[in-house]
Amino acid sequence: MLGFGHGPQKRDILIVHFLRTRVTPIVIVFAAGVVLGVMGPLMGKFDNEICHSAALVFSGGWTWACFAFLVGFSRRSKIESTLLASSALAVAVVVYYVFKSVFPAAPIGQVVSSGSGDGLGSRIFVWGIAAFAFGAPVGLFGNIARTHGIGGLPFRLLIPLTAFIETSARLGAETPSQGDVVEFTWNAIRIAASAAFLAVLLHELITWRAEREAPGEDRADNQTVTGS
Repeated sequence: MLGFGHGPQKRDILIVHFLRTRVTPIVIVFAAGVVLGVMGPLMGKFDNEICHSAALVFSGGWTWACFAFLVGFSRRSKIESTLLASSALAVAVVVYYVFKSVFPAAPIGQVVSSGSGDGLGSRIFVWGIAAFAFGAPVGLFGNIARTHGIGGLPFRLLIPLTAFIETSARLGAETPSQGDVVEFTWNAIRIAASAAFLAVLLHELITWRAEREAPGEDRADNQTVTGS
């Protein structure tokens, strides 16, 4: 009786393990892509400064790059990181444009044009392909960033550097015409990106020093034990 029940039980355990370790993370990644695609246009529909700032953040290119990077960082396989990041980013683009078409938001005091869905298919196609192509290398960079030590350091610095460069460029281009909220948002991200950049460098330095000093401490301990 025990032998008869062992096979089905083992199979069920393997199925549950497969769902938990393989299927569930993929579902979570695509769900996060849907959320990313919705958040920008959704926040843009509300007339307050916090939502306006959130809409700017979720519509920024660095945010989408960060998403693809984190997807790659979360996976062990380089191939899986590349394919999953590019696919999820493309899904986010589709959701973004569909949501904007179904729930258009016009500037205050203006009427939304009935032709807001014009060119939707072409925009989805062009930007979806671009997102798929862009997400692949960024996902790979995220996977490489898992590499311990100096080998992965440049890749771990990639997103803070990208955020700083993009927001610096947009700060000069958009602030004069779009007001204080835009200026505050981009300056806050610049500060956060700079802090993250320095934090990653400091963490790497502390880790490097700890690993460098550890062998010396071990030798000192061994000499102490031998002398006693």
